[in-house]
Amino acid sequence: MDKKAKQQQQRFLDQLRFERRLSAHTVKSYTRDLECLWKYLSSENVQNWQDVREHHIRAHIANRHRAGLGSKSLQRELSAIRSFFRFLCKSNIAGQNPAQSVRAPKTPRSLPKILDVDQTIKMLDYEPDDDLECRDLAMWELFYSSGLRLSELVELNRVDIDLLDRSVHIRDGKGGKSRMLPIGRQAAKAIERWLELRQTWSGNETALFVSVRGSRLSARSVQSRLKRWGRKHGINEKMHPHMLRHSFASHLLESSGDLRAVQELLGHSNISTTQIYTHLDFQHLAEVYDKAHPRAKKHG
Repeated sequence: MDKKAKQQQQRFLDQLRFERRLSAHTVKSYTRDLECLWKYLSSENVQNWQDVREHHIRAHIANRHRAGLGSKSLQRELSAIRSFFRFLCKSNIAGQNPAQSVRAPKTPRSLPKILDVDQTIKMLDYEPDDDLECRDLAMWELFYSSGLRLSELVELNRVDIDLLDRSVHIRDGKGGKSRMLPIGRQAAKAIERWLELRQTWSGNETALFVSVRGSRLSARSVQSRLKRWGRKHGINEKMHPHMLRHSFASHLLESSGDLRAVQELLGHSNISTTQIYTHLDFQHLAEVYDKAHPRAKKHG
């Protein structure tokens, strides 16, 4: 990348970081996507952003697809590229947005995997063996109680939890949006127990969940601990934090039927994203129907 193109890209990333106040994780993703695009453009001898055309973007996305990237990842990359070229157009650097009409290949929308209520109770209704498990249980209870994303959980600070109010403040959710969420009774109990132990681990660390070394717990560590927890409690599904978020949403929607409330709790900007859980609910009803209705039962 030549110096001028690099500066133009950096101006865009600075706008994301300081003006639009997107998370560090999102800015890192944009950076990676644009670096990947430039690498392809360099191989095609494209010297600057102004010379990029629609066929370049189509060929780049096709290459990424052949390399094994799925539809969701390609859609995210295209979104980053479109945003960047919109910035270039507004800055009078580029005369067109070559990614505007490019679409990623579609794949069938798969339903997220969830735990049923019995499985969830089985993995949470447990007396921890040690201090680490006490911390872990507080995390799993909070995931399931409040429907947090993994990034939201690891970024929580001690001041974001109010046990008197039984609430948690998500200060920097997806899209930089904040929201206040309720905490269930069992989750509050588990967190209160963890906070007593945390005092001896954390020193001056502000994070709510810390490692034995007293530093903020990483997302990878949380994922690893949950997989271990799932195996220990005989859950055959491959456990990951989003499964608890999905379970939270599905169980709440099944009990309340209030899609709008579930949307607010999950922090979805578009209700169509939340509607995936209505499909999950229907799938559950269909299974009950198949097992119970006299004319639906299959006879071998």
